[in-house]
Amino acid sequence: MATAAPPPSRKQILSLFRSFLRSSRQFSDYNIREYTKRRTIDAFRHNKTLTNPSSVAAAFADGNHQLQVAKRQALVYHMYSPEVKSIMEIKC
Repeated sequence: MATAAPPPSRKQILSLFRSFLRSSRQFSDYNIREYTKRRTIDAFRHNKTLTNPSSVAAAFADGNHQLQVAKRQALVYHMYSPEVKSIMEIKC
């Protein structure tokens, strides 16, 4: 019989939130950076009302998984980002 993971503390949740915001700053593209930031804030606001310890633990585990995905995406995006960020920078 598997035991459920204990619910995370407030400190752990705030740390996860800050980590998401830090990872959003890794994107060089403004649109992706702002989308990641906005999506993070919306998700944490949505999960703010969770009271059941098992659903809080599940949301926290999902958040940790999503943070790892965001970090990998930031790394990949950085590796293959275009050298010219704007069409206005192209020399004719």
